[in-house]
Amino acid sequence: MLSPCHFQEGAMAAHEHWQMDASAPELYERYLVPAITSVWAEDLLDRLGPAKGESVLDVACGTGVVARRLAERGHAGRLVGVDLNGAMLAIAQGKSNDIKWIEGSALDLPFASRSFDVVLCQLGVQFFPDRPQALREMARVLLPSGRLGLSVYSAIEHTPAAHAFVQALDNFLGAESSRTKRAEHLSCGADAVGNWVRQAGFGRVRVETVTKQIGFPSALDYVRFQLTATPMAALLKEEDDAGRERVIKAISDDVAARMDPSMLANGRLTFPQESFVVVASLR
Repeated sequence: MLSPCHFQEGAMAAHEHWQMDASAPELYERYLVPAITSVWAEDLLDRLGPAKGESVLDVACGTGVVARRLAERGHAGRLVGVDLNGAMLAIAQGKSNDIKWIEGSALDLPFASRSFDVVLCQLGVQFFPDRPQALREMARVLLPSGRLGLSVYSAIEHTPAAHAFVQALDNFLGAESSRTKRAEHLSCGADAVGNWVRQAGFGRVRVETVTKQIGFPSALDYVRFQLTATPMAALLKEEDDAGRERVIKAISDDVAARMDPSMLANGRLTFPQESFVVVASLR
């Protein structure tokens, strides 16, 4: 049974895990954005359908895939991305000068009230140390007719590769090693997520449980990207190159052994990934 999933559950103090070094954001953009976050970005934009001319804010934008995808669709209105991580924003800035990128916290958005028609937040809510405050801030900066779109990973057991990966991490590196990966996922259901949004002041809220097929060239590549292109790279910081590769190979073999063989067809890794997707309006 899923837990009630309190607002603070799984939150990480002071954003400790998402302050990456200079190379990790580049790897994240190169490998994980095409494989995972761009898939969810397209889904979120399809559901919200921001109209040309609407002002749009992308909260916890990372390297900016949501705002950039919207710009590529020909959006003509104001586009702003905000994130606490300067290294991720530097990648975003290098990808697009047409979008305004601002370093700032989701808990205290650096914008006046009623500034945007649409607020988007892809796969970020789970990391906020104060989720109610972040959602209230999103409501505050929206116009009275504004709309919110957000996505957040559901229970890790519903994403087979991630579940196999944390079990393999625990097996090889100890139970605490999987904490960062587990924090990407909620342990509650869709109803709880909907209630969070309503409590933040949104009057109309729709939550859907959505599954996308995610693909990597191999289980080895999946594990390598997780342990080099995310904050989990810190787990192997004491290893030299050869030692790091040995650990990655051992963990990837463990991951593959835990997967349904159908997800490893032709040497690739293909698996379902589940998220809750919220579309809401203030009234």
